[in-house]
Amino acid sequence: MSVREERSEATRAQLIATAAELFAARGYAGVGTEDVVRGAGLTRGALYHHFADKRELFAAVHERLEQELITAIGNRLAERSGDIDPGELLVFGMHAFLDACLEPAVLRITLQDAPTVLGWPRWREVSERYGLGLTISVLQTAMDAGALRRQDPRPLAHLILAALAEAAQLIAHAPDPVTARAEVEPALLSLLAGLRP
Repeated sequence: MSVREERSEATRAQLIATAAELFAARGYAGVGTEDVVRGAGLTRGALYHHFADKRELFAAVHERLEQELITAIGNRLAERSGDIDPGELLVFGMHAFLDACLEPAVLRITLQDAPTVLGWPRWREVSERYGLGLTISVLQTAMDAGALRRQDPRPLAHLILAALAEAAQLIAHAPDPVTARAEVEPALLSLLAGLRP
């Protein structure tokens, strides 16, 4: 990468990082592009060089959060893969996802604002782009080990992601997200238990 390209990437990353902090604290509607450029110490020209508008900046923030979330869950699963039964990896990943739903940035940006700002189809596409491969991999590993009934993992992964997305929405829009997280967990565990041989 040339020095110019490195600077451009650094500017883009700074805009995304600043916007992520602001969107997490104040929500999409409470943040203007002027707030972002002021917070990043950059110009409006720099912002519009990288993003068409505030919505596209928000989309980049959401995508980065989703990527970081799935990477973190994947890393936690990899660390535990030798310690626990392959069938329990799915449960472990579910716990990690539900815990992440309580993080302020995930709660506000990814779960509350993104479906509305980006629209449900685009929100779902980003979620699947990052979460589907990991879910299929965990299911396949568990099936290969005999911990889950063998079946096509792709449609099953879609259904599991749909259940997790609905659980996440219940958490995000509840008056008490911590209580909602505790309430959805047993239902999800029951669904996963039905996959056992």
